Amino acid sequence: MRFYKLLLFITMNIVVMNTISAQQQALSGKVIDSATHIPASGITVCLSPGNQTDITDDNGRFFFKTISKEAKVLTISAVGYKKESYKINEFKDGQIVSLATRQTQLTDVVITANTGNPYKVLSEMDIRLRGVSNSQEVLRIVPGLFIGQHQGGGKAEQIFLRGFDNDHGTDINMSVDGLPINMVSQAHGQGYADSHFIIPETIESTTYQKGMYNAEKGDLAVTGFVNFNTADAIPANIVKLEGGQYNTYRAMAMLNLLGEHAKANDQSWYAASEYRYSDSYFNKSQHFKRFNFFTKYHGKLNEHNWLTLTASTLYSKWDASGQIPESAVDEGKVGFYGQLDPNEGGVTSRTNVNVQLLTTLPNHDIIKNQVYYSRYKFDLFTNFTFFLEDTVNGDEIRQKEARNLFGYNGSYLHESYLGNIKLSSHAGINARFDATENSSLSHTINRYTLIEPFKLGDITEFSAGGYLNETFQFNERFSLNAGLRFDQFYYKYNNKLAQDTTLHGVGVYKANNNVLSPKLNFYYQATDKAQIYLLLGKGFHSNDARVVVVEKGGQTLPAAYGADLGTVLKLSKSLLFNAAVWYSYLQKEYVYAGDGGTVEFSGRTRRLGFDFSGRFQPIASLYVDADVNYAHGRSVDDPKGENYIPLAPVWSSTGGITWQLKNGINGSFRYRYLGDRPANEDYSLRAEGYFVNDLVLNYTRAKFEVGLTVNNIFNVRWKETQFETVTRLRGEQAVDGIAFTAGTKFAALAHVSYFFR
Repeated sequence: MRFYKLLLFITMNIVVMNTISAQQQALSGKVIDSATHIPASGITVCLSPGNQTDITDDNGRFFFKTISKEAKVLTISAVGYKKESYKINEFKDGQIVSLATRQTQLTDVVITANTGNPYKVLSEMDIRLRGVSNSQEVLRIVPGLFIGQHQGGGKAEQIFLRGFDNDHGTDINMSVDGLPINMVSQAHGQGYADSHFIIPETIESTTYQKGMYNAEKGDLAVTGFVNFNTADAIPANIVKLEGGQYNTYRAMAMLNLLGEHAKANDQSWYAASEYRYSDSYFNKSQHFKRFNFFTKYHGKLNEHNWLTLTASTLYSKWDASGQIPESAVDEGKVGFYGQLDPNEGGVTSRTNVNVQLLTTLPNHDIIKNQVYYSRYKFDLFTNFTFFLEDTVNGDEIRQKEARNLFGYNGSYLHESYLGNIKLSSHAGINARFDATENSSLSHTINRYTLIEPFKLGDITEFSAGGYLNETFQFNERFSLNAGLRFDQFYYKYNNKLAQDTTLHGVGVYKANNNVLSPKLNFYYQATDKAQIYLLLGKGFHSNDARVVVVEKGGQTLPAAYGADLGTVLKLSKSLLFNAAVWYSYLQKEYVYAGDGGTVEFSGRTRRLGFDFSGRFQPIASLYVDADVNYAHGRSVDDPKGENYIPLAPVWSSTGGITWQLKNGINGSFRYRYLGDRPANEDYSLRAEGYFVNDLVLNYTRAKFEVGLTVNNIFNVRWKETQFETVTRLRGEQAVDGIAFTAGTKFAALAHVSYFFR
């Protein structure tokens, strides 16, 4: 009932705002990309003197209700585009402006009070200058986000952000073109986010924000959200071949399917595909295989409607060396890059269809509708404890599921004026339905021989959310965003296993729950070089359906509260900073441990810290970036000295130098640093930190590119993932200590690319 009341409130609000906004805009226009003819969103339009600004919408449009008397010049600028300026008296209302791309420069960054997301300027600069050369770099583009792979490259990465060990995606909301990456109530863990179905070369931009401050994001968004945006059109065809150490090979092609003539009709359609194989750097060959296919159509149906269709598919299969006990390595029983169970590995696949319709109304309102579908399969074989529980057959487990995922996203954006106050009203609805078949956890031997089933059942989870975002731009310097979100969850678990001790026998178990999440954000432009912001928000920690039905829905959406106080500073044309102090509080959490099929409870936690990002471009061909992050996290209810949060990152930093010379030579030299952190609650075990450097060197011309990528150029020995684990080797006593997966050795990979039209 509360959900429907909220929808009624949103509808009434939009009607009122439409009534209030009976004004006529004084000046409007539209911006498109000159290479693709696609509308360009997020472009800054400025009237000067007076510093009146607007940001182009998803259809590339901008408009001003009034123009100050002193304004003489209209300037249109964005990162990666050539700036265009017009005398206001010569600019025609409704005029279309075509922006040409150019080398990305910090001089293009404009600080305003109405950009909203304070990370917008960083994401624009980084993705254009650094790019993403592999699937792991897709995630590393987010400042302060660290990842760890511990299953041969086929499993979703472990994610760390803002003092949280997000496991494989528990408290970070991830999507691509609005399609969810996270899998709720997944066989391995809540929020499992495998992004390997994204082909890196298709990514045009990223939208991300740390914290729980955006009303558009509900489930899984405690530490923040990341959305990858694929290109609507590509400027040229690409064929790319890669080859390197450890029998690593990759072939990728990205081709226009409609040709250049389609641009004149506002249409584009392209396809991309990749195949990758690697034995990896471990002593045992990983036999990693991955195939991806992606295609996207983007076209104008009529004056007011744009249609976007995407489809993609992933198939991946691998072996894994798994996690090995540190004690066994120290005693010489297994090598640093060795293995103890030869049967670890997995198979996964995912197929997606995504349909988006963008509708623009004559009064500049925007309506978005999106429907999507995914078919997903997952089959994972692991052994974390070896012979701890079963001294004869070993402790190998199998986690398996297959699911159908259906979803809808809809939103309505309306801009109006209350006197001279510009008001942006953004309302939306999200709905998602997951139907998982035979989600199972089993004790196995040699992968497929069943010894004992621990969990087996069908999971049905439906969630629906509504939100309202109101942004008040009081003047050129000050804006306020107030948001409210409501989420409703329905869970059903059909238990097929009589011996499941967490439930009361075979049968269907149901539960439901809901939560209300307010947000309040302030943005103040102190000068034309400095923005100050204060972000306040309430979110929630969502839980696996198998946890919720056990607890009968009670208190299974514990509250999370957060605050950020920060600034974006452009101290000179070539120097940009973003700095913030932040705080988060989590009421409590239940965790479904997919590896054991048990429910684990942890109490209240409190975290505080700071983030710092710096960007420096002394000359057009040289770009320097650095991110430094600190988090202090503790459990509130445990005694001092026993209240550390296991694996929570404390100090972390990434950075590097990127160069693009006129003679075609370009590349980067980067570092990533993760400090020591507690592996258990009393810090008696330590997860060792690391400092690793990577090098990229390319020679690029109009028709081709040759290059070399070297990961871990100094060949340091480091541990990519680490856990406190009680293990037992065959015939030995149990040992409580660190189990780890080794990070990559020195790994060189050469590539050649061919560009054509």
